[in-house]
Amino acid sequence: TGKALIFAAVRREDWELEGRDTELYRFDFETGEIEPLTRRYGPDESPALSPDGRQLAWLGFDDELMSYTNTEVWTLSLAGGEPNRLTADLDRNVDALVWAEDGRSLYISYSDRGVGVIDRLSLDGSRTRVAEHLGGTTLGRPYASGSFDAGDKQVVYTKTASGHPADLFRIDRHGRETRLTTLNRELLDNRELARLEPVTWPSSHDGLEIQGWIAYPPEYREDQKYPLILEIHGGPFADYGPRFSMEVQLMASAGYVVLYTNPRGSTSYGANFANQIHHAYPGHDYDDLISGVELLVERGIADPNRLYVTGGSGGGVLTAWIVGKTDRFAAAVVVKPVINWISFALSADLTPFFHKYWFPAPPWEAPEHYWQRSPLSRVGNVTTPTMIMTGEADWRTPMWESEQFYQALKLRGIDTMLVRIPEAPHGIAARPSQLVTKVRHILAWFERTVPKTAPGGA
Repeated sequence: TGKALIFAAVRREDWELEGRDTELYRFDFETGEIEPLTRRYGPDESPALSPDGRQLAWLGFDDELMSYTNTEVWTLSLAGGEPNRLTADLDRNVDALVWAEDGRSLYISYSDRGVGVIDRLSLDGSRTRVAEHLGGTTLGRPYASGSFDAGDKQVVYTKTASGHPADLFRIDRHGRETRLTTLNRELLDNRELARLEPVTWPSSHDGLEIQGWIAYPPEYREDQKYPLILEIHGGPFADYGPRFSMEVQLMASAGYVVLYTNPRGSTSYGANFANQIHHAYPGHDYDDLISGVELLVERGIADPNRLYVTGGSGGGVLTAWIVGKTDRFAAAVVVKPVINWISFALSADLTPFFHKYWFPAPPWEAPEHYWQRSPLSRVGNVTTPTMIMTGEADWRTPMWESEQFYQALKLRGIDTMLVRIPEAPHGIAARPSQLVTKVRHILAWFERTVPKTAPGGA
């Protein structure tokens, strides 16, 4: 009716410490009164009114202080009543919602086993698949992403595949799909891209099934073994999938087989899979990753003497952890990592969050727990030539994390280099020039390294 505004906010007095505890409110333009619509501990956000203005839908969850919790869809009649949880049987994290025109259902998006999907969600909680392979609004690494909208009995969304960035597609009310754009045809028609193959394997730790993707160089031959790059995603609560990735394509075009995976802790496989690393990160995600590498060696795809590893943010944590546990890799590039969980928990931009959800207690109460999970605790084992790369304006994984690792490696006489990216925040490859430069540095570090002749593990 235009007489009120519904918004999400943290209005509690200790908002600096409880920034995640948002509630929904209704602001009356005539009276100036603010009425709370939700009252629970946990985030409530992304409110959306039904077309008739009678119902409210939003995203949120009951916060039980787990490292990971699925975001769910809730509805509420503005005439009164209790919130209704629509996705109780959907063990996935809902990213976005849009009301259908009839007001009797919503369109929702989420990632399922590394694939972005759109479902139609009825108000009774039943779901119907509308589209798959939503994504493509990130280009660097093959993360979940994408955008969609609904109206006039159709859904328009960004669709991606390993061979092309996002284009716009339309799904009509009969389920017919129409491609609306071919934005990169002139570029892609003149390029031979990496072929992508899905793969699964059991983790050496407990047999848990792990999913990954192999990107083959454009001129791959089955009678040859290739240098392998293990590329690890960040988060750690995120997921990779069969999506277009400039970084993967650049690495493959340089002659490398690239393996990227979703180890335990990744999203899109359910809350239990993600919380396998609850208060235990890094941990057995290491075994998941190494098992994938060994599979490619056993299949004769990867040259065991030319194995390389890199990853950013959470992937940087795991890369630094890996070189502290094994000398299996000929070289490593650690990108924007956490090296010391104690210094990180007390200085990163989300200080109130990390110690509360990722650890059993603050650093001063459980220092040994923080230290045992810190890659710095294993730096005495490192023999692998290791480059470190971080933006100088990164407050998520601050530069002093990288500096600690670099100085420790230098003191031990390990071949190392610290690359400082001027003015770059946590998204160090946000600009195309930065993305290309990042990959060039990674490949240059790998190419200068003498292959190992007797790899082993610890």
